[in-house]
Amino acid sequence: MTVTAASTATSTTPSRITGQVREPAVLVLEDGRTFRGEAYGAVGETVGEAVFSTGMTGYQETLTDPSYHRQVVVMTAPHVGNTGVNDEDGESRRIWVAGYVVRDPALRPSNWRSRRTLEDELREQGVVGICGIDTRALTRHLRERGAMRVGIFSGEQAAHSDAELLATVQQAPAMSGAALAAEVTTAEPYVVPAVGEKRFTVAALDLGIKAMTPHLMAERGIEVHVLPCTATFADIQAVHPDGVFFSNGPGDPAATEHEIGVLREVLAARLPFFGICFGNQLLGRALGFGTYKLKYGHRGINQPVMDKATGKVEVTAHNHGFAVDAPLDGPVPAPSDAASGTAYGRVRVSHVCLNDDVVEGLECLDLPAYSVQYHPEAAAGPHDAAYLFDRFIDLMTTRAAGADTEGRA
Repeated sequence: MTVTAASTATSTTPSRITGQVREPAVLVLEDGRTFRGEAYGAVGETVGEAVFSTGMTGYQETLTDPSYHRQVVVMTAPHVGNTGVNDEDGESRRIWVAGYVVRDPALRPSNWRSRRTLEDELREQGVVGICGIDTRALTRHLRERGAMRVGIFSGEQAAHSDAELLATVQQAPAMSGAALAAEVTTAEPYVVPAVGEKRFTVAALDLGIKAMTPHLMAERGIEVHVLPCTATFADIQAVHPDGVFFSNGPGDPAATEHEIGVLREVLAARLPFFGICFGNQLLGRALGFGTYKLKYGHRGINQPVMDKATGKVEVTAHNHGFAVDAPLDGPVPAPSDAASGTAYGRVRVSHVCLNDDVVEGLECLDLPAYSVQYHPEAAAGPHDAAYLFDRFIDLMTTRAAGADTEGRA
């Protein structure tokens, strides 16, 4: 991501959207498509990958989700900023999006928890955005052409020629091949204590973890030790965990080597494992499956996913641009077994997206490990999949019971 602050001087023409005086702004896609509008948030320039989110609510959670690092998010909901920004709903310590695109920003927030306006928060954190453009046309373009690099330029930066702006966009790094977990992970380990009686200890590898994840575990009596993505298997063992968790996060799973190696050690030790989103992709690669980039990804809070074991359909929250390439029909031997002599055993696709048959979950049948591609911890979205945290409890309970039986023997 590149963000360059610019002058805060204003233009002399009131905005047709809010009546405020705003700087001119332009959005340029890497294929040359251009949208002209008005500055929203910080004034300057930014580049990233253009993606769209279909959520009607939860923009604060979206903005602070580290999985959006280096992405310019286009909101398909036409009116954004209605509830302002509060001090409770952030999923991390800062806004991570590279840029923000909305059609109609709210004139003023209206919510009892609001502490400041969304635009003030964007401006304070240096997030360059644009408003007053046809986000429907932009979203349709991305659906047809696929996610691509984009730039937002406002104020003095918008005065450059279209050719100069396009060249800036085309020089930006692509998302494919990008290893980004180290850019969003915690600098130091920290502990989220269990609520009430402590039942288990979990080592959680922070690949871009959302605050709601350890919170939901803590509510279930789990003491969560959040570790940097650079943690080794020895670091995990030092926590004496009952289970291991890999979080969501940004980047290309194919470019992530260290974490996959650590996960293979976790599987070999038969520690109960649960992964979400990026964690699902890394489990897939650890087991020997490939991953690939989706045309425009899944981002929103209304994605239908079917649990193949029960046939139950869950409405789920998504934020991913990559997916696991695994067969949908029946259990298969883990591809890594034949290639490396490991013994991960059988694996099956546990969940599938009903919109496009994308793999949404993996389950190891001979190891205590499973993962999902979507977000069961979604704070602003549906809670249909919260049971997956209870399944993690079940795996750790089973392991503890087995260890107790062996100890008595």
